[in-house]
Amino acid sequence: MQATAYTYDPATRSGQVLLDDGTPVPFDAAAFDAGGLRLLRPGQRVRIETEGPADTPRVTLVTLHTF
Repeated sequence: MQATAYTYDPATRSGQVLLDDGTPVPFDAAAFDAGGLRLLRPGQRVRIETEGPADTPRVTLVTLHTF
């Protein structure tokens, strides 16, 4: 699934992404670390993996979207 980085706190390695419908979804340090990233800037296009119900997904991976 694709999303756009919305917020990122380098101290906690957590933040939020915006789904294409505008829904903000938080991610934690474990999801950020799973993607192998070192930094994330608001506005960057990312690929995410989620689990759980569609109305309250939990992000398990955040990585850069590549074409």
